Amino acid sequence: MKRIRHLIYIVLLLVFDQLTKYLVLTNLKGKDSFQIIPGVLQLHYHENTGAVWGIMSGQTGLLVAFSVLIMIGMIFVYFKIPMDKRYDLMRIILIFIAAGALGNFIDRITRKYVVDFIYFELIDFPIFNVADCYITISTFLLILLSLFYYKDEDFSFLNKKEKTVENGSKDE
Repeated sequence: MKRIRHLIYIVLLLVFDQLTKYLVLTNLKGKDSFQIIPGVLQLHYHENTGAVWGIMSGQTGLLVAFSVLIMIGMIFVYFKIPMDKRYDLMRIILIFIAAGALGNFIDRITRKYVVDFIYFELIDFPIFNVADCYITISTFLLILLSLFYYKDEDFSFLNKKEKTVENGSKDE
């Protein structure tokens, strides 16, 4: 039941990301930026054919392949995580990363570029989107949890192999 709920969370986060991009496409494409806080924060339509900060620009096929590999790895890790309450934060973080990766993946497949629109003008930070927020904030939180909450032995599930005993049941 918990995993079905997590799948629903991914879908809801993905819908929110795609909705924001749709709104930007229909309301900002070809128009001037919308100032939220003048000189600080604005909505600015941008088509990013690369990855973060535009690196690998125009390498859509490679970025799609990389996204697929990352998603396969995340699915593998997600299903290996024990169902203990201690790992709830890790599962939620993976849900956000998956939703962000899928959101940008959908853009790359359907448009051949990712729709970016959030621009911090004050520090001239590269333009980004909601999916990027999911990925960046969640990755940062995962690093913090790995450093300060989880211990090395909490990650032993990644090395654990299922073994079958003679009677056919699984010994974990």
